[in-house]
Amino acid sequence: MKAVAVTPGKPNSVHLEDIPMPKVSDIPDEKGVLVRVLKVGVDATDREINDALYGNAPPGFEYLVLGHESFGVVEAVGSKVRRFKPGDYVTATVRRPGGSIYDQIGTYDMTSEETYYERGINLRHGFLTEYFVDAEDYIVRVPQGLKHLHVLMEPMSCAAKAVHQAYEAQRRMKVWRPEVAYVLGSGQIGLLTTLILKLRGLDVYTIARGEAPNLKSEIVEGMEAKYVSTKQTPLEELVKQTGKPELIVDATGSSQLAFDAMKHLGHNGVLVWTSITGGDKTHTLPTDEININWVLGNKLLVGSVNANRDHFEMGIRDLALGEMMFPSVLEKILTSPVDGLDNYKEMMRLLVEDASALKVYVNVADE
Repeated sequence: MKAVAVTPGKPNSVHLEDIPMPKVSDIPDEKGVLVRVLKVGVDATDREINDALYGNAPPGFEYLVLGHESFGVVEAVGSKVRRFKPGDYVTATVRRPGGSIYDQIGTYDMTSEETYYERGINLRHGFLTEYFVDAEDYIVRVPQGLKHLHVLMEPMSCAAKAVHQAYEAQRRMKVWRPEVAYVLGSGQIGLLTTLILKLRGLDVYTIARGEAPNLKSEIVEGMEAKYVSTKQTPLEELVKQTGKPELIVDATGSSQLAFDAMKHLGHNGVLVWTSITGGDKTHTLPTDEININWVLGNKLLVGSVNANRDHFEMGIRDLALGEMMFPSVLEKILTSPVDGLDNYKEMMRLLVEDASALKVYVNVADE
C-alpha cells in the first residue's frame, strides 16, 4: 500500500513508501474502524517536518507517514463499534493519549507529559496513505452535506478549540462579552477562526500582509468580517480606529508577530497563540511596557495546540452553520488539489513555492 513519508531529521526526504495494509483487527477489543482515504490536506506543518524542523518516527520505524488532515469513508468496523458503519464519511483526530490523567479522560490534547503523540507529526504515522485504521474513539463522523469541505475538518477543529479555550479561560471574569476581535493571519486557520468569531457575533478584523482585493479578502468579506492589509493600514493605526481588541487569535506562523500582538491587547483580554514555529529566530520587545500593561490590565496568554474529539464536533457544527449563513464561501479555501499519492513532489512544490495555494490537498481516491 502506498504512503507519502519522510525520514525524520533528514531535510527534503519526502518519498513514497510501501507499507502494510491495515486491518480492523489491528485495534483491540473489536473497536477498530477501517477507513478508505479519499483526501488528505497538507499545510506548513508538513513542510516544516520535511525541512527536519521537528517530527519523529514511531518506535521501530525509520520513516514517518505524513498527513494529519484526513477525510475518508468507512470500509469496515469491529463488532463492538456503535457510532459508525460502512459508507459513513469520517475524519480523525490527530493527538493520541499518553499516560497522564488528562490523556485518560479524553483531553489528550491537554497532556501534562513532555512526550506527545500526533498522527503524521510525532511518533505516530499519519493519514497520507490509501487506508488507515484507528479506534472508534478517535474517529469523527462528517455529515454528507459537508463532504465538499472534506479536509477542512481538522483545521476547523483547531480554530474551534482556540476560540473555545479563550472563552473557557475568561470564566474568571464572571461576565465577558468581547466586541472586537483581531485574527492575525489569513491562512486556513485564520479564515476559519474568522468564521467562528463572526458566528459568535463579534466585530472581526482579519489582518494580513496582502493588499485587497484578493482571494483571502474575498473570503473574509464573504463572511461579513473586515479584511485589513498591514501594507495599507499598520496595526497601530487599526488599533486607533477600533480600540484595543478584547480577543486576538494569532495564526500567522510568525513568532515575531505572535509576540508583537501582546502590545495591542485590551484590558481583561485574551491572546491565543495557534502557530507552531520550529526555527530559532529572536526578536526585541518593549518588555517593561508589556509587563506593566499586562499585569495592570489582567491580560491572559493562551497556547492552543490541536484538538480533541469535542472540538472536532464543535467545528463541524460551526461549519454547518457557516454554510447556511455564508453559502459557497468556505469552499473557496480549497484552492490546490493534487491528484494521487504519486504526485507528492507537486504537493511539496505547492507548499514551498506557490503563495496562492491557500489550501493544498491530495485526492487520494475517488468515492
